[in-house]
Amino acid sequence: MFATGGTAGHINPALAVASYIKETNSAAEILFIGTADHMEARLVPNAGFDFKTIEISGFRRSFSPSAISHNLKTVSRLVKSKGESKKIIKEFQPDVCVGFGGYVSGPVLQEAASLGIPCCIHEQNAYPGITNKTLAKMVDAVMLTVEDAKKHLDCKNPPVVTGLPVRGEIMSADKELSRAELGINDSKPLVLSFGGSLGAEPLNKAMLDILVKNAELGNYHHIHSVGTNGGDFLKKFEEAGFVNGKKGLVEVRKYIDNMDVCMAAADLVIGRAGASSLSEIEALGKASILIPSPYVAENHQFHNAMALVNRNAARIIEEKDLTSESLNEMINSLLSDKAGLLEIEKNAKDMAILDSREKIAEIILSLADKK
Repeated sequence: MFATGGTAGHINPALAVASYIKETNSAAEILFIGTADHMEARLVPNAGFDFKTIEISGFRRSFSPSAISHNLKTVSRLVKSKGESKKIIKEFQPDVCVGFGGYVSGPVLQEAASLGIPCCIHEQNAYPGITNKTLAKMVDAVMLTVEDAKKHLDCKNPPVVTGLPVRGEIMSADKELSRAELGINDSKPLVLSFGGSLGAEPLNKAMLDILVKNAELGNYHHIHSVGTNGGDFLKKFEEAGFVNGKKGLVEVRKYIDNMDVCMAAADLVIGRAGASSLSEIEALGKASILIPSPYVAENHQFHNAMALVNRNAARIIEEKDLTSESLNEMINSLLSDKAGLLEIEKNAKDMAILDSREKIAEIILSLADKK
């Protein structure tokens, strides 16, 4: 039984592991528990797994009237969700229960543990969320993406660093083939920048002047995604002479639907510091400039980024310090120092755990065998 939800960063790694278990153990019965109103309700059934829901929500850290009202409802849902979880667990009778983050995993894992079912959790971030901090004290195994998370957890048993599963198309991507696929037939470097699927307005603002100038100068190739919420920026690029998002060696898109190709081809990646993106950067051994989102729980993206920065495997610009000037200076500094860039790439590659899916599945199945 897998319990996870909320964001793709929680759900997709769980699906990768569940798919691997099913591939290697065809008789395995797998059930996901999530909520009806988040991404898991679409992603899990689409991946071919059975799915059941409980009603649960997270707490809001505010004393506004709307937040207080929401939190009172959350308390009520928390009590109700424990009963819902126990009912599903008793019906399914899992040999092992796995939590991949998100507040939905809290009541499910707590109930499973109280019923004596072997339990484990996986923490994607360098700074764990409240749910996993609580669960770490009671589950049989804690799996981590990065070593840095250890110091923030009080675990029943010593945690194990397993890394985070990376998509197969990323693992098999080739730089030269990807450059050719993108139509890049010279030796100039490629910079790839994006702020997530929705886009990040501060990054788009900082990029506007950089991209317009580079379209004239042609110092390097650059692919930038403004995100699905960045339509206004596409208009600004049109006003600056871009035709269908292209001018010179610069291409601006709303969304990057061939991320595996673009990232494999890139010499420098610029973006947020979500756990999945960083695992892909490490797997491909890419130099990166990370601009952590300050709007996420526990500011975990900053801690994710620093796990690389402290190992000279990336550079960081905090959003409060982000300007066209600061970003342009860092881009030019990195691209002009080939030896330094290669060192960063090597250090990023050294952090990659390429058999993460297998390591996680092995721990899950070993717990199931103990029941």
